[in-house]
Amino acid sequence: MFAEIGEGCWIEPPFRANWGGHNVHFGKGVYANFNLTLVDDTHIYVGDHTMIGPNVTIATGGHPVLPALRERGMQYNMPVRIGKNCWIGAGALIMPGVTIGDNSVIGAGSVVTRDIPANVVAVGNPCRVMREIGERDREFYYRDRKIDWGELCL
Repeated sequence: MFAEIGEGCWIEPPFRANWGGHNVHFGKGVYANFNLTLVDDTHIYVGDHTMIGPNVTIATGGHPVLPALRERGMQYNMPVRIGKNCWIGAGALIMPGVTIGDNSVIGAGSVVTRDIPANVVAVGNPCRVMREIGERDREFYYRDRKIDWGELCL
């Protein structure tokens, strides 16, 4: 069904894609929660171990702003690239032509209209980089909740 799908991928139903995933390339270990919508008029690339929250839409197709062109049914298609080890939060919308760098986190409800670099947390509408992923993230997994590295290393 997909152009490529790596080992250990999981997609929770329902899943929708207007080309049935024909232009979708998932790396290994990709997880997608329910209601993933892919407008796969051209290629969508998702890197290894990326997690996609519920109700996410990734769109490669768009329409010109000029009404005369839309009247003629014109459409453009631009590939989307999501790096490895990314986390795309619930309800995010990723627009045509966007690239999201490795290890980045896209906050829930964000509308990603421009490229996002690697190793950052980005949120909002339009989606903007809030901060880099750094040392604090090695100590805390959520707000003030510390990571118990001893427990994880067992």
